[in-house]
Amino acid sequence: ITAKAAVIFVTLQYNVTIPATEEQSSETISLYHYGIKDLATIFFYMLVAIIIHAIIQEYVLDKINRKMHFSKTKHSKFNESGQLSAFYLFSCVWGTSILVCENYISDPTSLWRDYPHTLIPFQMKFFYILQLAYWFHAIPELYFQKTKKEDIFRQIVYIGLYLFHIAGAYLLNLTHLGLVLLVLHYFVEFLFHISRLFYFSDERYQKGFSLWAVLFVLGRLLTLILSVLTFGFGLARAEDQQLNFSTGNFNILAVRISVLASICMAQAFMMWKFINFQLRRWREHSSSQPQSVKKKFVTPKGKTSRKERENGINGTVTSNGADSPRSRKDKSS
Repeated sequence: ITAKAAVIFVTLQYNVTIPATEEQSSETISLYHYGIKDLATIFFYMLVAIIIHAIIQEYVLDKINRKMHFSKTKHSKFNESGQLSAFYLFSCVWGTSILVCENYISDPTSLWRDYPHTLIPFQMKFFYILQLAYWFHAIPELYFQKTKKEDIFRQIVYIGLYLFHIAGAYLLNLTHLGLVLLVLHYFVEFLFHISRLFYFSDERYQKGFSLWAVLFVLGRLLTLILSVLTFGFGLARAEDQQLNFSTGNFNILAVRISVLASICMAQAFMMWKFINFQLRRWREHSSSQPQSVKKKFVTPKGKTSRKERENGINGTVTSNGADSPRSRKDKSS
């Protein structure tokens, strides 16, 4: 009885079957577009993400935490990096396979050619559904993970930025550009969180952060370049530039400026956070440097300083010398 309702939650909706042509293969092709029923699918896979999150936490991260005996601060950061590094690695591998299969890397003009991209293949739609489901699941995880009150606002802003940009690319039919930018961003973030995991295991490990810092800046520049090329040159020169909800065409000047401004503001926000992070690290390094220099001048135990030796020698000469008052008194007595 519930099979028809369950299908809406489990399987992808709004598929369109394109018949085979003489130029293409003899097999039919199934493509997908979005609709209101996608909310049910996102809700179901959000529950699946919560279960997978709990499995990784209990059977992997908690066992490592017991062995390493982390403090409370390191414990929460280790759990955060462990969960995100697994998700970023999975998304990078899957997203890269889609880019290779659809030839988006070899042909950059596919980011804006034939816009609007209302019909997308199964893998791409499933990728976006899981992305939205994962970041929606992060909201109840704030309660399940007992996140500190001072960290809740930072996490909500972090989650909101992901949901806003992923949903925007999905609803505005900018899935090609969104996929490329997500894979690029996830790769840089994966490098950061995996470096932080190694740092918690051995605090002498710093090379990963240096590589991440370089790739972070390059990733922001490449994101801006691809965005400007897509909205400033590709879509700006398209023939059809009229707003049409029925065909899914949002290629108008106001939308292009709004989306490009949103991307630029997000990149500027991340660069601002990155600069503050690097300045804080440099201050900590510079504050610890004078302490290490002062330690070099501290006299080790069991050894006397030069001043103490001179005072000791003078005291010995005064007490044992022939010209001391006490020695003359003793002689006279």
